Amino acid sequence: MVDDYVRRTAITRLEVTDEQRDLLEETISEWKRGCQIATDMAWGKCNAKSDVQPLAYDDVRERTDLGSQHVVLATHQAAQAITGCLERRSKDKKVSKPTFTAPTVKYDTRTMTLFDDETVSLSTTKSRVRCDLALPNADGGYQRQYLDADEWCVTESTLTTRGGDYFLHIGFRRHKTDTERNTAEDETVLGVDLGIKNLAVTSTAFFFSGRELTHNLREFEKLRSGLQQTGTRSAHRTLEQLSGRELRYVRDVLHRASNAIVDEALRHDCDIIAFEDLTNIRERTGASWGHKWAFRTLYEQVEYKAEVEGIAVKQVGSAYTSKRCAECGFTADENRLTRNEFRCLKCESEANADYNAAKNIGMRYVRRGQQSSRRTGNSQLALKSGTVTSSGFVET
Repeated sequence: MVDDYVRRTAITRLEVTDEQRDLLEETISEWKRGCQIATDMAWGKCNAKSDVQPLAYDDVRERTDLGSQHVVLATHQAAQAITGCLERRSKDKKVSKPTFTAPTVKYDTRTMTLFDDETVSLSTTKSRVRCDLALPNADGGYQRQYLDADEWCVTESTLTTRGGDYFLHIGFRRHKTDTERNTAEDETVLGVDLGIKNLAVTSTAFFFSGRELTHNLREFEKLRSGLQQTGTRSAHRTLEQLSGRELRYVRDVLHRASNAIVDEALRHDCDIIAFEDLTNIRERTGASWGHKWAFRTLYEQVEYKAEVEGIAVKQVGSAYTSKRCAECGFTADENRLTRNEFRCLKCESEANADYNAAKNIGMRYVRRGQQSSRRTGNSQLALKSGTVTSSGFVET
């Protein structure tokens, strides 16, 4: 059973040759095609892996260059994507048929082998490639606590490319101890604040800029307003094209942001990603309608991507998170000097306002768990360096 395991992911860059790069690029391309073929066939018909695989296997095998096991994994990925859509639809959220554009491909123990010499063998559309893992020189690199430990076993992993580099998100799992099964497991929480200048800031001091998104949303709004005033048939057609271009652009930004947030959670071994309650976020941030939609979409993307990695996504109350000092707890309107600056009137600590809010959001979830009568664990908030508990004790 899944509940009997603790799961973690170690992200490692690969050293690849030009020949290996070509093979991996081709495999990623074929993987996306295979997932899309399976999704197109199963959409509106079924969503269980046991149903999608026999329905689509032969077509994917015939129409792509994927090996047999990668075909199986592609049908499972399609089933998972469709299931996610059905779950969101059950919550009265608008959904459409999944499309596969992300430069990724899944691997399992049949298509990937890790070796003790810090190399990995990966199946491609033609042959296996064996690449070096670009691990930190120091023995203390976080990946080694999984690679070098007998209790951690390799599970399904994901290869992705970014900026010309290849990264392997290696999945690991181990059996829970009796204590972990019988009591609430200690949880590490990543706090996330959403905003305008910074689309997302985490309690680990990761900043995803929102300046480009804000600028382009405003430009789209200007163009849309002008076309609406024109009112001609040609203007209407152009307006439809513009709306489609805007939607694709925003979704691409949110896709990159959601991946970055989940990666940050994985990098710091987080079990929970905590956001502020999004109910009145437009009023709190002064955001446009486009931003409000973007915030909710970003949350949903993080939610389903994190679920794949075994990470839960929660919301906590937003009251005073922007005015409360994350260091001493003193709360006052005057603490927030500007949109970007925070300086506590009591302890005089200074910080980026969004970063301060992200720590407050994460700590609010930690404290809420500690106050629950059902909880016996000792959660902590993930920081840039180490963690902090609700009592203020910092571990590094």
